[in-house]
Amino acid sequence: QVQLAESGGGSVQAGGSLRLSCAASGNTDRLYSMGWFRQAPGKEREEVAIIFTRTGIRTYADFVQGRFTITQDKQNKIFYLRMNTLKPEDTAMYYCAANYLPGPYKTWGQGTQVTVSS
Repeated sequence: QVQLAESGGGSVQAGGSLRLSCAASGNTDRLYSMGWFRQAPGKEREEVAIIFTRTGIRTYADFVQGRFTITQDKQNKIFYLRMNTLKPEDTAMYYCAANYLPGPYKTWGQGTQVTVSS
């Protein structure tokens, strides 16, 4: 079973950038996909980006609009979310998640806070 730990959140001004990291420990060789999600106060959690670890195929939510990039460093078991041109509406707790099979994510990190000021 994999364990996940996010880092890299912080406070930035609109237009700024952050790179979130998700360090995975345990068996990552058989992972099916990794995802980044976010949840703002009073709102439901939403998907931000997914990477299918075996093929490298990536998908993004519509609101990303080319600003974010999800990548994986398989050797070091770290997954990244590079976020550029941040907007105040990107403010949220960001979580990474993993699964071994298609379907709902079952393994989650503890989250890292991103705050974007105008």
